[in-house]
Amino acid sequence: MPSQDILVIGGGPAGLEAARSIADLGYRAILVEKRDRLGGTPDEAGYAALTPDLRNAEEAMNEMIARVQNNPNVELHLGATVVDAKGQAPDFTVTIKNAKESKQVNVGAVIICTGFQHFDPGRETQKYGYYEFPDVITLVDCEKMLKAHRVVRPSTGEPPERVCFIQCVGSRDRRIGNEYCSKVCCGIASKEAIEIKQQLPNAKVFIFYIDMRMYGYWENEIYWPAQEKYKVNYVKGIATEILQRDGKLLVRGEDTTMRRPFEIPMDLVVLSVGMEPSAGTREMAKIFGLKQNKYKFIETIGGALDTVSTTVPGVFAAGACTGPADLEDSISAAGLAAVKAISTVRQAETVKA
Repeated sequence: MPSQDILVIGGGPAGLEAARSIADLGYRAILVEKRDRLGGTPDEAGYAALTPDLRNAEEAMNEMIARVQNNPNVELHLGATVVDAKGQAPDFTVTIKNAKESKQVNVGAVIICTGFQHFDPGRETQKYGYYEFPDVITLVDCEKMLKAHRVVRPSTGEPPERVCFIQCVGSRDRRIGNEYCSKVCCGIASKEAIEIKQQLPNAKVFIFYIDMRMYGYWENEIYWPAQEKYKVNYVKGIATEILQRDGKLLVRGEDTTMRRPFEIPMDLVVLSVGMEPSAGTREMAKIFGLKQNKYKFIETIGGALDTVSTTVPGVFAAGACTGPADLEDSISAAGLAAVKAISTVRQAETVKA
């Protein structure tokens, strides 16, 4: 029998916003999260501050979580996954499984918000020595250091005097098949560079980039302040190799503006890793029979005018499960998905009447 309940899969920013929107409009959301807590990647990866406004990430996520916890219109399933789905809109039968039991729920529409995973720089890009040199870290590793207010060289535990970011690691790379720009990495590197300078004012910070891509207001919010206020050095060039010499990391590459090679010693190297579809995104695409694009993100069918409808009627997708997205994109898409999901169940109710 058709249901007006709406299933939301994923308890990160997009999933939380979708569930809250559904509940606020008087419908019931069933929110399924594989971890035993809400908050998604910002919580799991220990983000220090959000881009671009540097707002405390934990505080922001707690606000979002509070809006759905103990909400009478939201049914929470933590430590649970969707393992099967049958039927079609507005009559899906979905099986939810946790450590102890399986449960079937009847829903009229589904919103997938399973997000992304960070590119593993040791998997393909061996030239940067991520698993070889302890002082080569990722944006995620750096974020955790910033949150703990302890930016140090892992090899020594001492604060670094020279730090560099290397952009486009796992993005814009035809060799490994990730030809796309991950959209947020330039902004996040700039944000983290500012935070490093705030915590270590005497450190020298460099960003090696192919093209510096700042979206919307990020140009004035983080890019120019990083240079003008915090004296972050932006170097247009390609880092090709990292070696270890005399207790330092030696970054080799080419300065494409000056058209000459460079070889610069660093204490800490931060790899700006891009986005890939998460395991959950790939799994949900299979379970619901959704088309994926060539990069295995969930494909949406409406182009720029509808960024959340999938190839299966009544199943919507929001956030980074459809491709690289920043927090603003994810929240906006979640709101749109909630409205479209409600429209699906309301139309079914009208037809029934």
